[in-house]
Amino acid sequence: MNLFTPINKISKIGPVYENKLKKLGIETIHDLLYHFPHRYEDFSDLIPIKRIELNKLCTIKGKILAIENSKTYKKKMTITEAIVQDSSGVIKAVWFQQPYLIKTLKKNQVVFLSGKAILKRGDIFLSSPVYEKISQKLIHTGNLVPVYPETEGLSSRWLRMILKSVLNNAKGKIPEIVPKEILKEKNFLGVEKALWQIHFPSSKKQAEKAKERFSFEHLFLIQLTVLKERMKIAQEKSVPIPINLKFIKRLVSSLSFKLTDAQKKSAWQILKDMEKPFPMNRLLEGDVGSGKTIVATLAILNAIKAKQQAAFMVPTEILAKQHFKGVFDILKNFKLDVGILTGKEDKFYSKKLKNDYIEISRKKLLEKTEKGEIDLLIGTHALIQDKVKFKNLALVILDEQHRFGVKQRAKLCQRKKIIPHLLSMTATPIPRTLALTIYGDLDLSLVDEIPKGRKKVITEIVKDRKKTYSFIKKEIKKGRQAFVICPRIEEKENDNSSWSETKAVKKEYEILSEKIFPEFEVEMIHGKLSSKEKGKIMENFKRRKIDIIVSTSVVEVGIDIPNATVMMIEGAERFGLAQLHQFRGRVGRGRFQSYCFLLTSPNAKKSYKRLKILKESENGFILAEKDLELRGPGEFSGTRQWGIPDLTMQALNDLPLIEETREKAKELLKKDFHFKNYPLLKQRLKDFQENIHLE
Repeated sequence: MNLFTPINKISKIGPVYENKLKKLGIETIHDLLYHFPHRYEDFSDLIPIKRIELNKLCTIKGKILAIENSKTYKKKMTITEAIVQDSSGVIKAVWFQQPYLIKTLKKNQVVFLSGKAILKRGDIFLSSPVYEKISQKLIHTGNLVPVYPETEGLSSRWLRMILKSVLNNAKGKIPEIVPKEILKEKNFLGVEKALWQIHFPSSKKQAEKAKERFSFEHLFLIQLTVLKERMKIAQEKSVPIPINLKFIKRLVSSLSFKLTDAQKKSAWQILKDMEKPFPMNRLLEGDVGSGKTIVATLAILNAIKAKQQAAFMVPTEILAKQHFKGVFDILKNFKLDVGILTGKEDKFYSKKLKNDYIEISRKKLLEKTEKGEIDLLIGTHALIQDKVKFKNLALVILDEQHRFGVKQRAKLCQRKKIIPHLLSMTATPIPRTLALTIYGDLDLSLVDEIPKGRKKVITEIVKDRKKTYSFIKKEIKKGRQAFVICPRIEEKENDNSSWSETKAVKKEYEILSEKIFPEFEVEMIHGKLSSKEKGKIMENFKRRKIDIIVSTSVVEVGIDIPNATVMMIEGAERFGLAQLHQFRGRVGRGRFQSYCFLLTSPNAKKSYKRLKILKESENGFILAEKDLELRGPGEFSGTRQWGIPDLTMQALNDLPLIEETREKAKELLKKDFHFKNYPLLKQRLKDFQENIHLE
């Protein structure tokens, strides 16, 4: 057996359980062993029956005097009742809808029972206690008992039984990947002991020691991954682009506004990076409306005036069109050819056609790009298709996608052994802990100032819906426009979940267009619409042909409608602070006072404190830190898709631990970059990189 043996090779795991385990992301023995408990039930308090207290967790040991099934008269529910006795007294144990228990638990057996005693109709009994026969080594009762992330038909009880069997069979076969010198220095448990103690701890202290070891291990692997990538990039070759101050000054002086100090500093960091003979790998973080695009445009102009090409990749066609028009407007006096390439559209602005564009075939656009005749190509992921080739690509800019590896950049480049400079941009400020781990291969530039003259968006947590609708009517009559955001597209039939009271786009669109605002033009937009449909709606909204857009989170990033002054967010408790801040950033982009109204579901009273933080702060960096603290990294920025365990997710809040693992990773890479003395760590790192996706 090795750690990457498929789970279907384990005894007692057939196709049914294999599929259930896969729902939890468990496909190998390693996945199973590293499926850690998210909490423990403390069943270690073994007491005599006579000392049982109501509603308090306890564990008893006693003999079953009798056990039988019965059915309730009205609901026809099966009830299993057992009478259990020890030397101090007798108590009843009751289970619901578990008729099979009378085949498992027999009269005269001595058992451990763990649970809570409740009082109902004058009768005191243990309600659905966890049970364990005395002949077994205790794993379900009598100790700290692990409770795991579960899925339908796969209980913690079943997982405990399988894990005990796998751990017994794995003795002496689990390789230690943490270097011996670190284990010794940190006094960590060895891997085998740590796995036993995290799944079946002998004490709370030992469970904590096991958690410390695995938190360090996972962060160490992340740090090795990102720092190795950082060092690898530094060894690649890129085209050094000198700073062309003449054109930079000319562009800055042509702007209708003054650059902030933060914009100037970030632009200088980027331009200095581009002078180097190895590729820039920089992330430009900027709060909503802080002016990141102009900073990126300075880098684009500098690259093009050095007779190089630039590519600008964005996540949606709507944004591609917006940048196509916006960037060209800034650069129109510099005689450039700018193209757009998306799934649907192929156009380019020509230096010969001052303020106009012409539509050309995709074939023609690709030919021009390959010949170096297109200075800047803007587009979606269509840019990284095999057919897209550049003659002199020296700069790649990404909007809201933080990584673009060396291989992807090389694919765009015709020049052998030359890797373009990379500038990523994000409007979601990244907390320091994530910047030092997940984004540790990227240098950071911060645009943390809002341009002068921009009015603060007034944010309110709303209880009176009618007043909000009246306010929106007044704004639209003044010539303004509004967004209404809903957390989901459509309602589900017979929905009894916590989502049942949450507004849905399709239903809300009907209500708003037919009953609330029949005199105005209302339209809806959501992810199920085609790119063409979404693009057309947003274009009409921009041209003021639509007064109100009812939307899902598809408008979260980059949409620029200066005339929109109202952002109304339904089910605001369903979104994180960072995401709500992004929505709020869709208004307040023009000269008019703007407003953000937060509406919550009736059962969301607990969210008020969190939403109040948004009401009181306009600083995205502060909100990002609060979001991380309150909701965790997984919820903060979609990191669930990265495949990082929950234990490591929690550790992403621990700045001292992160800084320590970073230093240890740096030390190891400096002395042994290729892991010649650490073959097991090298293999584990390879497997780790295949299973996480740090995009």
